[in-house]
Amino acid sequence: MSDLLPEQSAIWQYLEDKILTVLQSYGYREIRFPILENTELFKRSIGEVTDIVEKEMYTFADRNDESVTLRPEGTAGCVRASEQNGLLYNQIQRLWYRGPMFRYERPQKGRLRQFHQFGAEVFGLQGPDIDAELITMTARLWRDLGISEHLTLQLNSLGTAACRATYREALVVYLSAYKEQLDADSQRRLDTNPLRILDSKSPQTQDILADAPKLDEFLDEESQAHFAQLCGLLDAAGVAYEINHKLVRGLDYYGKTVFEWVTDALGAQGTVCAGGRYDGLVEQLGGKPTPAVGFGLGEERLALLLDAVGAVPDSVGRHLDAYLVAVGDVSTAALLMSEDLRSKCPKLRLQNHCGGGSFKNQLKKADRSGADIALILGEDEAQAGRLTIKYLRQSKDQVTVSLDEAVALLNKA
Repeated sequence: MSDLLPEQSAIWQYLEDKILTVLQSYGYREIRFPILENTELFKRSIGEVTDIVEKEMYTFADRNDESVTLRPEGTAGCVRASEQNGLLYNQIQRLWYRGPMFRYERPQKGRLRQFHQFGAEVFGLQGPDIDAELITMTARLWRDLGISEHLTLQLNSLGTAACRATYREALVVYLSAYKEQLDADSQRRLDTNPLRILDSKSPQTQDILADAPKLDEFLDEESQAHFAQLCGLLDAAGVAYEINHKLVRGLDYYGKTVFEWVTDALGAQGTVCAGGRYDGLVEQLGGKPTPAVGFGLGEERLALLLDAVGAVPDSVGRHLDAYLVAVGDVSTAALLMSEDLRSKCPKLRLQNHCGGGSFKNQLKKADRSGADIALILGEDEAQAGRLTIKYLRQSKDQVTVSLDEAVALLNKA
């Protein structure tokens, strides 16, 4: 868990504005739900034998001795809120959310115990066209941020529950012959969640998996057709991808489409955005059968990526356009003039000098503030309803103008 200081917050604000613009351009609407949820929600959705539930959740008993958990991800809470509030009854919903998530992990670059996530979820559509929309929407975001060349889309199909059950049996039979050679986590998962072994980071385990049965060989016709149509749509849209048959995701609710956007610019924590289809989750949590698909993207990692590849515009972090310098007994006039300027120049970012001080000292503070211009108000200017504009970043002569002329100049800037 870490603090976010003003310089970093400026990057996040830039990032969030870009994300919101894209989400809203596709017609997605915001939903907000609690940070604290009943623990059972995550056990039922994520899966009791996943690493998240077994090792990583912040869970405790409240004063009523009920088990509650700080949300480790957003999809389960979004499904619960949507189902309980009647949003999913014979309706198509495109929703987005953002906020902090919590997992007890070993802190490192790009992986914190409190992290921030944007999520988008779609309910009521089962075709590959909506899967393609979500993926192309993220591709558009990368283009808008100027980082497309640093991200690669990995794609897979997990098929239906029946497909996965058949594949799971074949995988267990194969891996059981090599059990003693598997890494410790994979040995444990062999009896609980064998598909997660495909995602093992152990080189020796990956060598063993090289000749293991492949999930795509067990897909039924429906799953094959869905995946082929999705790939065709992405091809038509010009979205490049790599098919990764070992991509399984760490949450039990996924089926059919799964995807990740990964980068090699951040070291080990290379996944920036991930998602997929979870057609059975709404019913699993007490609702009616409802097809669903979505993704989550981590703000910390995305901000790190922007910084790592130099994609943060120079203008980000510059929080002031003008700094008002008040010389002499003009504090009242300075206050009123600055309020008038803010009313007439809605986009103007103006800071008043407070606390007195010499003219020279105030100009130094104006320069250090990062503002483009200093607005100088002395007693003579105040009486005449005028002010002086001094350019701090350009080699222009300062000018003394009326308030209306100042408004015109500031609105053009």
